[in-house]
Amino acid sequence: MMSLGSLAAVPVYPATRRSSGASSAAAPVSIPSWLSFVPRAAKRGAGTQRTSASISIRSLVALIGMALLFVLLLPRVVDAQVRISDLTIQETAVPVRLVGYGLVVGLDGTGDRGGNGGGQTVQSVANLLRRFDVNVPPEVLNTRNVAAVLVTAEVSPYLRPGGRFDVNVSSVGDARSIRGGTLWMTPLIADVGGAPVATAQGSLMISDGGNARGSYVVETTARLTSGGLLEGALQRPAYASGSRLLLRDPDLVTATRVALAVNSELGDGTAAVEDPGSVALALPDDPSARIEMMTQLSEIRVEANRATRIVIDSRDGTVVAGGDLSVGEAVVSHGLVTLSIGADAGGSSSAGDVRVPAGTSAQQIASALHAFQTPPSEIAAIFESLRKIGALAAEIEFR
Repeated sequence: MMSLGSLAAVPVYPATRRSSGASSAAAPVSIPSWLSFVPRAAKRGAGTQRTSASISIRSLVALIGMALLFVLLLPRVVDAQVRISDLTIQETAVPVRLVGYGLVVGLDGTGDRGGNGGGQTVQSVANLLRRFDVNVPPEVLNTRNVAAVLVTAEVSPYLRPGGRFDVNVSSVGDARSIRGGTLWMTPLIADVGGAPVATAQGSLMISDGGNARGSYVVETTARLTSGGLLEGALQRPAYASGSRLLLRDPDLVTATRVALAVNSELGDGTAAVEDPGSVALALPDDPSARIEMMTQLSEIRVEANRATRIVIDSRDGTVVAGGDLSVGEAVVSHGLVTLSIGADAGGSSSAGDVRVPAGTSAQQIASALHAFQTPPSEIAAIFESLRKIGALAAEIEFR
């Protein structure tokens, strides 16, 4: 008696019809694809072998294709880990802040008015001219093409003389605009009353992002890219002399992950969390070994616990936020603008009345406000109000 297992290995053929004086070859029944891989012990005709082989090849190709398609459709894992050096700084590498008072010249009548010859700008211009042996009474000077400004910058303590850095320029007088002006060579100091350690000069750059949306741009502040030049030596601590890592954005979860990653790579006891903003390090006494360890440590990657954040430039109204950050139902009225978010607020918007449906993202709300030429200051105030009432669960950073 034939068992079920042996029956599965035997192909099934239909009954053959014998014609008079001749026999026709039997055509095999259509075999399921899963049976095409079952070995066949019995010899068959040439036609049967060719058919079975073609079925097997087709099935194998189909399986390979399905496997490749499965691999291609797998979601790609995005590496969200960042280097420790991007999350922290050494306690001895805190940036040095520089400040200076200077003049922006070459303005098109938008500078300081001066105040009947007694203004600070007039006096500064007169003092500047005396350096070139040009004595002009302050009362005869016209300073509408000059503006008094405050120059600020942050530099690394390890920056050497000759290194360049960016500076920010802000008007301190009553100038309407410093667009198109040139910052006169301005000495920068690190300590009040100290000697200058750097200078800054160059043509100013002001963002035009707001004009493209019809809103105004604050033109009394500007940025000077690579306009600062370090000329004196800063107080430079020895590299890797500190025994702590300071988190740029204090967070207990991130600090714990940093300590665990360091201990995993460099040995237990190398790092320990002190608080959400500090990780203590046990470094060797030899300076060369300390530098080598800090180099290895800076390349270790961890996953940061990043808080949801919105960055708003209050000067030109630029809003930077994640695309998946949605805003809850709310109604905010500020100035001449009323923003309505909710199920019943999906109607058409009009000037001063912006309506968006519930679940709208922060970027879409910013676009809707820009479309109606909402001033940057009101955009910043509206988002801050949304955060305060709980409709926006995110940190807001104003720049």
